[in-house]
Amino acid sequence: MALRCSLLGGGRTAVRGCLRRLSSQTGERHTALYDFHVHHGGKMVDFAGWQLPAVYGGMTPMQSTAHTRSQASLFDVSHMLQWNLAGRDTNECLEHICVADVQGIKDNRGTLSVLTNENGGIIDDFIINRLDQNRLYIVSNAGNAEKDIAHIKPIMEDFVKSGKDVAFSVLEDVSLLALQGPRSAAVLAEGTPYDLSGVSFMSGFTAELFGLAECRVTRCGYTGEDGFEISVPSKHAVALSERLLAACGGDTCKLAGLAARDTLRLEAGLCLHGSDIDDSTTPIEAGLAWCIGKRRREAWNFIGGSIIGKQLKEKPTRRRVGFVSTGPVARAGCKILDQEGTEIGHVTSGAPSPTLSKNVAMGYIATKYAKAGTAVTLQVRQRKIDSATAKMPFVPANYFIA
Repeated sequence: MALRCSLLGGGRTAVRGCLRRLSSQTGERHTALYDFHVHHGGKMVDFAGWQLPAVYGGMTPMQSTAHTRSQASLFDVSHMLQWNLAGRDTNECLEHICVADVQGIKDNRGTLSVLTNENGGIIDDFIINRLDQNRLYIVSNAGNAEKDIAHIKPIMEDFVKSGKDVAFSVLEDVSLLALQGPRSAAVLAEGTPYDLSGVSFMSGFTAELFGLAECRVTRCGYTGEDGFEISVPSKHAVALSERLLAACGGDTCKLAGLAARDTLRLEAGLCLHGSDIDDSTTPIEAGLAWCIGKRRREAWNFIGGSIIGKQLKEKPTRRRVGFVSTGPVARAGCKILDQEGTEIGHVTSGAPSPTLSKNVAMGYIATKYAKAGTAVTLQVRQRKIDSATAKMPFVPANYFIA
C-alpha cells in the first residue's frame, strides 16, 4: 500500500507538509465509497468533517442494529486514520506515548490502547496491530488526526535525534470496512481460503479477498459482535463491498450506517472519543485500566504514567458507569442526581436499546455512587427519570476466541 507521507526520514519539511495536508482537509470530505452509499440510498451526514451514511433507505436504525446482532452488516469506517510505525526501536517509542505493553504483542496480534498526555488524559484511543518484529499497523480516530500527529511528531523527532530507529507513516489511498455480526465469518469465508476458525478476536492476517486485492484483515470491531475490519486499497473498496453484500445468498450482509453503529457500540459499553473519553479523562476514570499492560505498571514510564499510577492506587473521584431507564432518553449532557436531588455527575452517551427494549446510557458519576444497582435520577430536560447504575456491557460481548 502506498504511503501518504513519512513523518520521519524526510526531515522537518516532510513533517510540515503532512500536517499541512491534514489540516487543509477541512469542509466536506468523501470516502472512496461516497457514490456507492448514495446509490444504495444512504442518507449522508457530516461526521468529524466526513460525509458518511447515517442510515440507508429501507431499514431503520433499530432494524439495522437488530440485523447486525443476528446476521451481518457492513460499515464504511474509512474516515479512521490508518498508519504504520516501523524501525528497530518501534516498541520503545510507542511505549513512551501509550499505556500498552507493546513489546508483548505477538506477530499478527493486536490490542486497544490509549495515547495519554502529561496529566494522564486520553488524547486518543487506537488499535495497535503487530505486522512483524519491527512494524506496527495502527488505526486511530480521523477526527483527532491533526492533534495526534502534532503530539507524536516532536516525540518522534527527539527519538531520531538520539539515534533511535523509528519512522511514522500515514497510509494513503486505503479504505477501511467493518464487517460485523455473528454471520460475518461465513460472509468473509466466501472470499478467502484462509482458515478463519483459527483467527481469534484481535488477531489478523494479510490475504487476497475475492480475488481483488491484498488486504489487511483484523478480527475486531466496535459493536461487541464478532467481525472483521478490512483495510483495502481504495480503488477496490466498492468491488469488495459488492462481493461481501452478495455473499451467502445476498440477504445475510446488509449495509449499515452511523446511527446503528453508535447504538451498537453503546450497547457494548464502548467509549466514543470526544464524548465518553477526552483529554481531561484518565483511563482509570474511564474504566480502561485493563488497557494498561501488567509490565507497564511496574515503572509507569509513559507520558502521564505517574498520575495514572497514583490514581489507580488511591482511586479516582469519579467513574464511568452505565445506566438503564425507561421513558424519555437521557442523552449527552443530562445531569445525574442523587436521591436528594444533588447533582453527582453527567451523561456522556445515551440511546434506546433495540436489543434490550429499554434506554441505556453511560456517563461519569461520583465514585461513591458507582456501585451497580445504585438508585439515581436522570434529569431529562424538565423531567426527572428514575434510573440505576448498571454494569457494562449492557449486551454481552460476542467476540470469537479460537
